[in-house]
Amino acid sequence: MEFCNSTLESGFILVGILTNSGSPGLLYTTISVLYTLALTSNGLLLLVITVDARLHVPMYLLLGQLSLMDLMLTSVVIPKTLVDYLRGENAISFEGCALQMFLVLTLGGAEGLLLAFMAYDRYVAICHPLNYTVLMRPRICWLMMATSWTLAFLNSVIHTSYTMHFPFCMTREIRHLLCEIPPLLKLACADTSRYEFMVYVSGSIFLMPSLAAILASYTFVLVAVLHMSSGEGRQKALLTCSSHLTVVGMYYGAAMFMYVQPSSYHSPRQDNILCILHCHYSSTEPSHL
Repeated sequence: MEFCNSTLESGFILVGILTNSGSPGLLYTTISVLYTLALTSNGLLLLVITVDARLHVPMYLLLGQLSLMDLMLTSVVIPKTLVDYLRGENAISFEGCALQMFLVLTLGGAEGLLLAFMAYDRYVAICHPLNYTVLMRPRICWLMMATSWTLAFLNSVIHTSYTMHFPFCMTREIRHLLCEIPPLLKLACADTSRYEFMVYVSGSIFLMPSLAAILASYTFVLVAVLHMSSGEGRQKALLTCSSHLTVVGMYYGAAMFMYVQPSSYHSPRQDNILCILHCHYSSTEPSHL
């Protein structure tokens, strides 16, 4: 238990993409630019939605909530990575690692659920426009946002507490950009095979229904668009949905690779690249405006 106690006291070392890169300076600049763009675009979008009363409608309220989640998610991961590179230190305490994992799981999970609700919003707007004000009234909109946060919070509490209860008596180096479940389990000196299978199953259960709802919503939307007689209306509907579908593809592609794929297939370099994409993906979403 001596190794375990030393881990609790001294924490971990994050060996991220900057440490292993052949051109860390160039990669540092790229990540800094992406982070600045994410802060600027999402910050401006939040400001516009808050100030302009005409945008206080379900579509933009949900979009503003997505931008808020994205701002928080990028700020949980990227600033520490950049500061650690400048300081030449990659240490993170045991408590800090647990907090970072909890926040990333909560924010990432909430975004996935919110994307499903946003797809439903587009389905109602295009397929049932006359009933839109009833089906997407403010109470339902706020319920969607609360559901996203609550389910993601509960999922995060369970996984964070269970992951961090393992004794870590191997190397302190986490081969990843941040504290995530797969790389942490590789440091555990206990048998984690059953829990890894549980992570695989719970990740599938958490992600697949939302993805299925998105695909179903946009299938109905596509059918409705193809039956539109107006070319202008068809183009407007497709434009409204295109950026959201791009974000959905980037989010679920990265999430399923990181959480649904068995841990034996994980590559630290691939996970780090996907993590950066995952943290910056919704900077494309403001094109709705």
